[in-house]
Amino acid sequence: MNTGPREWDAQTYDRVSDPQFEWGLEVLERLELRGDEYVMDAGCGSGRVTARLLERLPNGRVLCVDASEAMIEKAREALGDRAAYLVADLAELEIDEPVDAVFSTATFHWVPDHDRLFARLHGALRPGGRLVAQCGGEGNVAEHVRNIVTVATRPEFAEHFQDMSVMWNFATPEETEERLRNAGFDQVRCWLEDKPVQPEHPYDFTTTVTMGPHLARLPEEFRRSFAEAVLELEDDPLVLKYVRLNIEATRTKGAPQRSDEQPVT
Repeated sequence: MNTGPREWDAQTYDRVSDPQFEWGLEVLERLELRGDEYVMDAGCGSGRVTARLLERLPNGRVLCVDASEAMIEKAREALGDRAAYLVADLAELEIDEPVDAVFSTATFHWVPDHDRLFARLHGALRPGGRLVAQCGGEGNVAEHVRNIVTVATRPEFAEHFQDMSVMWNFATPEETEERLRNAGFDQVRCWLEDKPVQPEHPYDFTTTVTMGPHLARLPEEFRRSFAEAVLELEDDPLVLKYVRLNIEATRTKGAPQRSDEQPVT
């Protein structure tokens, strides 16, 4: 579920992403639907959760959005013509028809600029439309992140990360609520939830889900040694201490567009 410039291994992600799938179903339960709405899955990934969303929209429509062409192709393979598809960075999102709801899981932390993200999502919603989402929040996989940084600063790898910017945005509930209100949302509620994960296949899981941006910067011959070095610093068995940021908000009915909101056309 990518919103950055790198590509994902969609086949492996589809196979190892059971935790993200289960969390997605929990978030989907919070999205109230009549069954005839037009809903955006913002960061649809391989489409596993999207398939469950479609089950709840027998008379509705779904727009699958992801910045990874590989993910969109995997979702299209799974869902076919039951959905529409758009390869797009959520921070630059433009759609022709506003949606009734935006649903998203495991995606927003890949977007560095949350002010711009929420402005774009606000513009994509019709007045009264809802945003229901979950992503990595403050403290998410903190120890694992420290281990990645430790290995990335080793002499044999450091030159490949000299100009690398911060890859994740693990925000607090308080700053997220403020950003949502500044973007024009109301009925805002955000909270954190601990979701520890013990991956069945640590190497496949971490190289696909957590270390992908770093591995993409390395020559092919260095990638396995980098990943193995990170895993050597982890406890055995590996337990990733995920912290999820839950988000609920509504676009104010009939509210005029704010002067600082990025327009969506």
